[in-house]
Amino acid sequence: MKRVLLSIAVVLVLSPCAAFGQRVRLANAGKAGLNVTSLEQVLRLSDDQIDLATATLIASEYWSKVVAGRQYLEQLDAMATEILLRLRQQRIPADIRAVPVINQYLFEELGFKPVAHADDPNDLFLHSVIDRRQGYCLSLSVLYLAVAERVGLKLHGVVVPGHFFVRYDNGRTRCNIETTSGGANPPDDYYRTKFSVPENGRDTIYMKNLNKRQSLGCFFNNLGNVYNEIGDVDTAMLALERAVTINPTLSESRSNLGNMYLQKNRVSDAIQQYRSALSLNPGDSKTHYNLGNAYVAAEELNAAASSYRQALLLDPNCVDAYRKMGMLLCRQERYSQALAQLNVAVSLDPANPEVYSQFGDVYYRMHDYTNGLASFRKAVDLKPDWAEAYYGMGICYGALNQPQEEIRSYLQALAINPKLLGALVDLGGVYFNQGNYDQAVQYYRQAVAASPDDARILYNLGSAYLKKDQYDLAVKAYLQVIRLDPKTADAHQALAYGYYMLGNYAQALNHANAAKRLGTQVPEDLVKAIESRLQQPSKG
Repeated sequence: MKRVLLSIAVVLVLSPCAAFGQRVRLANAGKAGLNVTSLEQVLRLSDDQIDLATATLIASEYWSKVVAGRQYLEQLDAMATEILLRLRQQRIPADIRAVPVINQYLFEELGFKPVAHADDPNDLFLHSVIDRRQGYCLSLSVLYLAVAERVGLKLHGVVVPGHFFVRYDNGRTRCNIETTSGGANPPDDYYRTKFSVPENGRDTIYMKNLNKRQSLGCFFNNLGNVYNEIGDVDTAMLALERAVTINPTLSESRSNLGNMYLQKNRVSDAIQQYRSALSLNPGDSKTHYNLGNAYVAAEELNAAASSYRQALLLDPNCVDAYRKMGMLLCRQERYSQALAQLNVAVSLDPANPEVYSQFGDVYYRMHDYTNGLASFRKAVDLKPDWAEAYYGMGICYGALNQPQEEIRSYLQALAINPKLLGALVDLGGVYFNQGNYDQAVQYYRQAVAASPDDARILYNLGSAYLKKDQYDLAVKAYLQVIRLDPKTADAHQALAYGYYMLGNYAQALNHANAAKRLGTQVPEDLVKAIESRLQQPSKG
């Protein structure tokens, strides 16, 4: 679902010169890029025909159906016209000397400013920057580039890890322009140091003058992140694939695309993108961490551990990497080492519920159910709406033989997440063991609805039906089990009994024999009863 941001028209006050009929021709007049209506058409243009403002406003129109892109082009044209008139009045050419005029007009008079926190997706879009007169580094830079293009100034976008700015470069004179600081002019070394530009920068587009297509590629990268933030993963993936196609040496785009692929369970594709990103920027701790997650999904645990360790070398305060290392060590039954990793994590972030939940999991696997319960309870105290932590409490109560508390914990988990599979199955199991087969059937059926191809749950459902003497429903459940796994011997044995009780003795004998072939000892009295029934003459 796309957010709607209502348009607020910007009222531009032109200088008195405009009133006397002075005509100003904008430098971008006649470009084919002014007439396109889709991003696909934009990408088919040669770079000199692209109009950056039109391209980004097309994205605004996709984002919000209320936005009328042409209205904002008129406002940009008015801004550029005002700047050109001021330059004409002051006899300033459209070169480096025009930059202070643009800065004074945009940042001081019109009041464009950076956002304090880049947490609102709307702040990426050019229409929103114009309406609100605020944005973050990329969106303010797009505004600046769009105005400069109309003025005829030789400007380029420039990207560094996690930041975007503008540069004037006419081949003789070069000057950086920081749009988040009112048009200040930091030297290159400022950006290299502050944003940790990788030393192999020759192999990337970092710190280089970008053409409009490349700047648009950086916009697509951020656009992908915006759509991911609102849960539109498919559109996010499309935007990021465009970003990677345009700027294959921008590591952020590859890393972000890897995140999309991992969400889509395209694990091998995610690993490929993360590796490509790290070849461009090997010092990116977050990408090492995400690569570790992808290796876990691929069950390449040694590679995952190596990636997490590298992430921690680069960022010793990465709590999630300590957590994931603890998870890997727990899977390898190296519990003391797992606890050591989690102790570091909790020392860095004492209020992190995920760390305490993971403590609970380690203690449970160590059969230390009391400490496990305490850890899960701490996680719930920190995050009261966390169904999985309530479930963890439930399994610890079960191990401590406290069924009423176990049931209460599972019900609390299901109140938050009614489809939490583990809680549904284990709650059914508690009721089954208590002889409450009606309740057992209820929760096993809900579990089957949540995971219809889980043979274990279907078997449990069949067993509950048997206890209720509902043999037809039990047979139906067991048949689904052997459809999923024909070698489930216990299901064949249960079918032998179910069919016997339904009077279908031939099928009962078939399944009894199948169970025997699979190595299960079928009760001899059941076999004899089936054979006895088969030997009796049929009635009628």
